[in-house]
Amino acid sequence: MTWEQTPIRAAAFPFGPRWYVVQSRPHKELYAATNLQNQNFRTFIPRIGKTVRHARRSKTVLAPLFPRYLFVSLDLTRDRWRAVRSTFGVSCLVMDGDRPRPAPQGLVEQLIATTSGTGGIDFRERLVLGQAVRFMTGPFADKIGRLVHLDDTDRVAVLLEILGSERQVAVGPDALMPVAV
Repeated sequence: MTWEQTPIRAAAFPFGPRWYVVQSRPHKELYAATNLQNQNFRTFIPRIGKTVRHARRSKTVLAPLFPRYLFVSLDLTRDRWRAVRSTFGVSCLVMDGDRPRPAPQGLVEQLIATTSGTGGIDFRERLVLGQAVRFMTGPFADKIGRLVHLDDTDRVAVLLEILGSERQVAVGPDALMPVAV
């Protein structure tokens, strides 16, 4: 069988623009995105509000939701996608064999839809009573709890297991992310 006779799988060679995952150098997500945009690639870095403390002061900054990762929109039949790998700030393009691996269909579009006007992702509309949520900021960062109170104010209540017992913790809804169970 010659290469002309080799069947091409549609999944291995997607047509049209898709989102692909790019790994950046440490703390260079914005630098990589800027350099990719200078080459006319469309990029997206999902960011969330993160509390940073320094010298007894705290402030909220936008930090990447997935540190060291960003997304780039590519049409593999048209774009010079190999140029992504040699872009300043880029460590690698996540590959599946000899082709870039696309992000799951609809994931990036959903993240873009939840982005607020300030550029951060806002999961408030997706919070439902009783669901599992992950703390994104603060002293309970990365802990998972259960949402027990939700209203239109700036606070929600989450049931969290602390030291062997469940405690109710009040936080701002922007500090939480829904967890798919």
